[in-house]
Amino acid sequence: MHREREREREREREREMEPANCKKYGIPLYGASWISDDNYLVFAGGGGEGRSGIRNALLLARFDFESNCLNDQPVAKLGTGSDLPYRMAVHPGGDGVICSLPKSCRCFEWDTVKSTDGNKLGLKPSDKVIDELEDVGQQLALIFNNDGSVLALGGEDGKLRVFKWPSMEIILDVSNAHASVKDLDFSPDGKFLVSVGSGGPGRVWDVTSSKPVASLSKEHDEVFGFCKFSCSERNPVLCITAMRGQGGSIVKWDTSSWKRASTKHVVRDPVCAFNASADGMLLAVGTIQGDVLIITSANMHVQNVVRKAHLGLVTALMFSQDSRALVSVSLDSSARVTMIKDAKRNGLSLWIIVLVILLAIAGYYVKTKGILH
Repeated sequence: MHREREREREREREREMEPANCKKYGIPLYGASWISDDNYLVFAGGGGEGRSGIRNALLLARFDFESNCLNDQPVAKLGTGSDLPYRMAVHPGGDGVICSLPKSCRCFEWDTVKSTDGNKLGLKPSDKVIDELEDVGQQLALIFNNDGSVLALGGEDGKLRVFKWPSMEIILDVSNAHASVKDLDFSPDGKFLVSVGSGGPGRVWDVTSSKPVASLSKEHDEVFGFCKFSCSERNPVLCITAMRGQGGSIVKWDTSSWKRASTKHVVRDPVCAFNASADGMLLAVGTIQGDVLIITSANMHVQNVVRKAHLGLVTALMFSQDSRALVSVSLDSSARVTMIKDAKRNGLSLWIIVLVILLAIAGYYVKTKGILH
C-alpha cells in the first residue's frame, strides 16, 4: 500500500513537470490521428499479448489550441483485450476508425457521450464485422484515399489489398508487392497508390486499372522507409524517406514521369516516422532518438527541431487538417502536439521586406540622379 502511494506521488510529480502540450497516457503508443474538428485526437497502443499488465487500448484526448494544452487524462478509453492496435486509419468522412490487430482489422465508431460539462466524443466497437479483413495477419499500413471511397492495406507478409469502401469490392490484390509492406499513400486525386517495403524498389499502382505503372528504384545502399505525396507545387510531388550510412534523406519524385527529382539529407539518425501536411507546405520526420523535425517541402529546409520531443523512438506523426499543428507519439507512452509557425506568412513578410528595401534603393537612386542633373 505504501509503495503504491509512493508510485502515485511519483507519477503526480512527473505530470507536474510535463509541458502542457505533452502528456503521458500510461501505454506505449503506436498510432495517432486527428479527428472531428481537429480538437480531438485518437491514439492506439498497449503492451501486446504478454503479461506486462499494460492494457491494449484506443484513447481519445482533446487538444486546446488557445492554451496549447493536451488533456492530462484521456476523455475516453476503449480496451481491445489481448490484441494490440498497431496501425489505424480514420475515415475522412467521419465513418469511424479501422485498426490493425495482430491477426485481423477491426472497426470502431465515434459515440456522443453526455457529461456534466456537455456532450463529448466517445468511442465504441462497431457492430460491423468486415469478413474481408478477418484472418489477414498483421497489417503494417492502412490508409483511405482523400474522399474515403477506397481503403488500402499492406501486410507484414508483403500482401497489398485495395478495396472500395464501404462495399469492400476488391480493386487490387497482390500477394508479393514487397517482402513486407512498410507504408502506403494515395495521390491527392486518388488515381495512384504508392507502396514501399523491405526488399526491392518502391512501386506505383494505378487504382483505376488495378495495374502497376512504375518502379521507384533505389540508389546504392538506400533503404526506403515511408512515402507521402506533397502538393506544395503545381504538380504533386512524391516524397520517400531513405536511409543510408550517413543518416536519413528525403527523395523527391516527379509524379508525371516517376523519375527522381532530388535527394536531400535531413538528419543523422534513422527515421522512424514521417508525414506531410495537407496544405503541402511541410514535412515532418521523427527519429529513433525521439527528435521531431519540421521541414519545408519546397526547399527541404529544416524549419524547426524539437530535440528529445520524446524519451523513446517516435512511432507516428500526423499534421492536423488545417496544417497548424503536428501530433507525435512514442513508445515512452507520451503524446505531444507541436504548434506550427506560419511558414507562409513568415515567407510573405520576408518578401515584403525585400521589396521595400529594393524600392527604397530605387527611390534613392532616382533622387540622387535628379540632384546630379
